[in-house]
Amino acid sequence: MLCWLNRLHGALSAPTGRIAHLRPSSLRRRLALSSQRRIPEFSSFVARTNTCGELRSSHLGQEVTLCGWIQYRRQNVFLVLRDSHGLIQVVIPQDESAASVKKILCEAPVESVVRVSGTVISRPPGQENPKMPTGEIEIKVKTAELLNSCKKLPFEIKDFVKKTEALRLQYRYLDLRSFQMQYNLRLRSQMVMKMREYLCNLHGFVDVETPTLFKRTPGGAKEFVIPSREPGKFYCLPQSPQQFKQLLMVGGLDRYFQVARCYRDEGSRPDRQPEFTQIDIEMSFVDQTGIQSLIEGLLQYSWPSDKDPVVVPFPSMTFAEALASYGTDKPDTRFGMKIVDISNVFRNTEVGFLQDALSKPQGTVKAMCISEGAEVLPIFLKANRNWNSPVAKSIMEEQRSGLTRLMEIQEDDVVLLTAGEHKKACSVLGKLRLECADLLEARGLVLRDPALFSFLWVVDFPLFLPKEENPEKLESAHHPFTAPHPSDVQLLYSEPEKVRSQHYDLVLNGNEIGGGSIRIHDAELQRYILAELLKEDVKLLSHLLQALEFGAPPHGGIALGLDRLICLVTGAPSIRDVIAFPKSFRGHDLMSNAPDSLPPEELKPYHIQVSWPADSEAKKSSLNQPYCPES
Repeated sequence: MLCWLNRLHGALSAPTGRIAHLRPSSLRRRLALSSQRRIPEFSSFVARTNTCGELRSSHLGQEVTLCGWIQYRRQNVFLVLRDSHGLIQVVIPQDESAASVKKILCEAPVESVVRVSGTVISRPPGQENPKMPTGEIEIKVKTAELLNSCKKLPFEIKDFVKKTEALRLQYRYLDLRSFQMQYNLRLRSQMVMKMREYLCNLHGFVDVETPTLFKRTPGGAKEFVIPSREPGKFYCLPQSPQQFKQLLMVGGLDRYFQVARCYRDEGSRPDRQPEFTQIDIEMSFVDQTGIQSLIEGLLQYSWPSDKDPVVVPFPSMTFAEALASYGTDKPDTRFGMKIVDISNVFRNTEVGFLQDALSKPQGTVKAMCISEGAEVLPIFLKANRNWNSPVAKSIMEEQRSGLTRLMEIQEDDVVLLTAGEHKKACSVLGKLRLECADLLEARGLVLRDPALFSFLWVVDFPLFLPKEENPEKLESAHHPFTAPHPSDVQLLYSEPEKVRSQHYDLVLNGNEIGGGSIRIHDAELQRYILAELLKEDVKLLSHLLQALEFGAPPHGGIALGLDRLICLVTGAPSIRDVIAFPKSFRGHDLMSNAPDSLPPEELKPYHIQVSWPADSEAKKSSLNQPYCPES
C-alpha cells in the first residue's frame, strides 16, 4: 500500500509523463517541504508593486504603485488609501505641475477606486501615527489614475458606523469591504486551508466531491425539493453527504474528507442558514476514540495563531451527566452554577408540590445556587437568616440545614428550585442557568470569558427519542445510520428506548460545533432499525442497504459546522457575519431578492403549476411591486 501511495504521489508531482518512484523517506521529506510556511506574494500578476498595508520604514525611497479605495480625505492635502491588506497615507501634490494628479485625487468621491504611483517617504516628525502599521511613512504621489468612481453610498464603510443587518445584507458587496468582514473571511480561509493540509497531507484523507442533486432521505430535517423534467419526479438537496460518505467507505476510499455544502429547509429560525458548510469526515476501521483524537488534532493544528492554543485531549461527559448537571446536551462549561439533585433532602417534606413531584416515576427536586445573586436577580430562595420566600416558610429547619450543607450556600446567594419529571426539571434549570448568566453579565460580572474556548465531548446519547407529535413512536436521536452501543444491542429487540448510541457531539462554549457517530455496517441490523423500529420505507434506502451487503467495512465519522466554529473563533455576533453571502433569518437573499417567482411558461417543462392561496389576486399583484427588505 505504501508503494502504491508513493507511485501515486510521484505521478501527481512529476513534471513529465513518466511515473516517478519515490522512497518513503523521500515522500516524507517532500511532504515536509510542501507544508513549510511560505510568504504569500500578494502583488503577483496584478498592476501594483505593493499592498497598502505592507509598506514600512524599510521601504523608504522605493518607487511603488498602489491600488485601492479612497478611505477618506483631509483638507485636500492627504488621503488614506485602503485595500484588503491595510491603510496607507497618500500626500496629494500641491504644486501646479501636478494639477491633474491633484484634480483626480481631490475630486474623486470617497470609496472610488484609484491607482497611484510615487515614492515612499517618512512622515514629518511628530506626525507619525502609532495606531497604523504604516504610520511612520507616507506616499509622495507622482501619478494617479481614477479606475472607477463611486456614487453616494447607502452607508459608510466603517466598522464603528451602525447599520441595520437588513441594509448590510442588501448591499453585501459594500459590507464585505469592512475590516471585520475581511478578517472573518480570511481567517475562515486560513483555517480551512490548514484543515486540508492536516487531513490530506499529514493523514492521507481523500477530498471527494459528492452530488448536490439527490433523493429524499427518511427522517431528519425537511429537505429542499428540486423538480425534474420527468412528471412527478423530484430531486432533493442533501441535508449532508451522509449516505455518500458511507458508500465511499464501502468503495474502499478508507479516509474521506470534504468541505461540504448542505441544505435544510428549516423555515424561519434565528441564526440558522438554509445552506451551510460543514467539514465532513469519514474513516474505515475506526472507533469513537480514533475520531475524537483526529478532531482534537485537527483543531489544534488549524487553530489561529492569535488565539490561545488548543489544549488536548478535550474533556468528555455522558449525555446523562450533561443533562443532570447543566440541563442541556451542549453545556457551557466556562462557568459553574451546576444543577444539584436535592430530592433526598425533601423526602419527608410537607410542601405539596414537592410531595407530588417525588411521588411520581422519574420525579425529582433540583436546585441551582447563584453565588451572591441576591444583589442582581429576582429571588426565589434567599439564603439569609429569614429565607424570605413563600416556599421557604414551609421548609423545615432540618431541610434548610441539609440544603445549605449540600449546596454550600452562603449569605446573599440565590437558590433556584424546581420539581417535576427529571428531564423537564433539568431542562428548566438549564435554561434559567443561561438566563441568570445573561443577567449577571449585564450587571458587569464576567462569567463567560470570550477569550476562553472550552471544548467538551458529549457521548452516550440515547439511540432513539419519542416523537414529539406521537410519543408512542420512536425517531432517531442522531440519524438512522448510527450504531447502537455494543453493550446495548440486545435491548434493541426488547426495550429500544433504553439503547445508547455510539453518537458523539463536540461542544464549544455551549454551542454544538460537531456531531458524528460510528455507523451501522451490517445490512440486517440497519434494515431492522429502519423497518421495525423507525417504521421507515426501506425502499428509499435500498441502494445503501444493498451496498452494506457487499463487504462494508466498520466505519464512522463526524461533521464540524464550519460556520458556527468560525463564528465562535472570531467572536462574531451571528453566523451571517462569517458567511460571504448569507440568507436572512427568513431564508431570503436581500441583495438579489431570491427566492423569486417564475412565469408559468418556465414551470411548464417541470410539470408544475402554482396553487395560489385564497388571497391569490393580492399575492399575484404583489409580485409586480417593489421589493421591501426585511427589517
